[in-house]
Amino acid sequence: MSDSHEESLMTLENMKKRKQNDDMLSDLPDCVLLHILSFLNTKHVVQTCVLSKRWKHLWKRIPILILHSSTFSTVKRFTKFVSKILTLRDTSTALHILDLKRGGDIEPQLLKKILNYVSSHNTQLQELGISVCGDKSLIKSCVSSCHALTSLKLSVYPRGSSGTPNYTPTLFPISFDLPLLTSLDLENFAFWGGESGYVEPFSVFTKLNSLVISNCKVIDSPVINISSETLVNLAVTCPLEKINVDIQNNSSNFAEIKLSTPNLCTFTFKGELFQKICGDGLSSVKQVNIDDSRQFYASVMHGLVLFSWLRDFTDVESLTVTSTSLQILSLVPDLLEAKLHSLCNLKSLEVELIPLYDGSLSRSIKDAMLKKAAAKVHKEVAKLSKAFIARLKPPAIPDGIVDFLRQNSPSAEINISTDFPHVLNLKQVAESIKGAKIVKYRPRYAAPGSSSTAPASAAAPASVAAPASVAVPAFAAPPNLHLYCGEKDGKSSNEDKVEKH
Repeated sequence: MSDSHEESLMTLENMKKRKQNDDMLSDLPDCVLLHILSFLNTKHVVQTCVLSKRWKHLWKRIPILILHSSTFSTVKRFTKFVSKILTLRDTSTALHILDLKRGGDIEPQLLKKILNYVSSHNTQLQELGISVCGDKSLIKSCVSSCHALTSLKLSVYPRGSSGTPNYTPTLFPISFDLPLLTSLDLENFAFWGGESGYVEPFSVFTKLNSLVISNCKVIDSPVINISSETLVNLAVTCPLEKINVDIQNNSSNFAEIKLSTPNLCTFTFKGELFQKICGDGLSSVKQVNIDDSRQFYASVMHGLVLFSWLRDFTDVESLTVTSTSLQILSLVPDLLEAKLHSLCNLKSLEVELIPLYDGSLSRSIKDAMLKKAAAKVHKEVAKLSKAFIARLKPPAIPDGIVDFLRQNSPSAEINISTDFPHVLNLKQVAESIKGAKIVKYRPRYAAPGSSSTAPASAAAPASVAAPASVAVPAFAAPPNLHLYCGEKDGKSSNEDKVEKH
C-alpha cells in the first residue's frame, strides 16, 4: 500500500508540473508579458484577454497602441474598436508609442478623440505615427504639444483626396519645438521659408539622425536646404516639386536639394530621376540606394542627373541600383569614354534586375538609344531598328556599364538579384560581367517571400532558355541586345501584370 500511495503522490506531482509547464507563459512577470505584447497590433493584443483571468485586463496596461484600419473588415468596426480602447485603457499607464493608420478619410470625431488622448499623455510619448486623410490643423496642434518625441512619422492628406491626383500639401510648421527628435518621416508636406524665401526646415532639430521625405513640395524657392550636424540617414521619395516659382526656359520643375550634412552616411532615393542634389554633404556618404522602379520615361537628361550623383558621391563604398538605372545611365553620350573621379572606395555594387516590359519606359529607352547611335554611325541605327522590330530588347545590364562604374575600384564585388528569373537570362547576364554573382532570385513557382541563391556559373532556370522554335533573325542580335523570352511563356498578359505587381 505504501508503494501504491507513493506512486499516487508522484503522479499528482507530475500532473501539477505538467499543468504548470503548459501555462509557463502566464507565470512570467507582467513587465515581460507587456514587453512581448508590445510587438503585436493592438487588435491582437486585446484578443489575449480570453486566454485566462491573468490576461483579462493585461492589455489595458500596454504602453503601445498600434491602430491600423487594414486589420478590420469594415470602417465601422475599426471606429468602434478604437473608441473602446481609448475609453477602457488604464489611464494611469504611460503611452510611449502610438501608430495610427487609416486608409481613406478618417471620421472627424474619431480623429479628435485620438488626438485629445495623445495630448493627455504627451509628457511620456516617445514615438508618434499618423497616416490619415483628415484635419491637418488638429494634427499639427497635437504634435506641437508632444515635446518628448524622439520619432515622428506623418502622412497627412486632406479629406476627400484619396485617389485624387490634385491635392493640397500640408504646410510644414517652422515652429515645431521637438528638442529630442532623432527620426522624422514626412509625406505630402510643403516647405516654406517665409518672406526671406530661404527654405531650411530641419535645422531646428538638433539631434536629428534620420530623415525621410516623401511626395513633398517646396514653396517660393528653387532650393531646399538640409542642414544638420547629426543627420546620418536621408531618404527621398519622389522629386521635390516647386510651387509658386516662375519656371524659366529649360529650367527644372523641381527644387534642388542643397546638403550641409557632414556626417551623412546613407542616401536613398525612390522615384523618377529629376532630383538635383548639391552640397558638401555628398562627400561623406558611404552607402547609396537608388530605386527608380517608378520611372515611366527615360531620356538623356535623366541619365545626366544620375551621372552627376555618381560623380559627387566621392566616398561611396556600397552602391545599390536597379537595372533600369543602368539602362538610363547608358543613355549619356560617350559615357564609357568618360573618366570618373569618384567611386574610388567602392567595395560592393548591388544590381536588382527588373524586366523592361513594353511601355513608355521601354519605348523611350529605345528612342534614346537610336538617337545616340545616329550621332555616330548610320548603319548602327538601321541595325538597332531592325532588332527592335524583331522584338529584341536592350540588355538588362548594358554592355560596359559595370566596368565603367568600377573603373576606380576594379576589385569591387558585383552582386545581382532579381525576382524575375523566368524572363531574364541570368546565366547570360552573369557571364557578360566579369566576377558578377547571382546572389538571389525567387523561383517562378516558389511561395511568396522565398528566395534562392545561385552562383554565377550556375545554369539559368529551364524557363529562361529560348525555345528551340524561336528563330533568330539573319542579321542576329547586335552585341548589346539580348533575346527576351517572356513572350513565349504561354501566360496571359493579365497574369504577367499580376506577377509583376
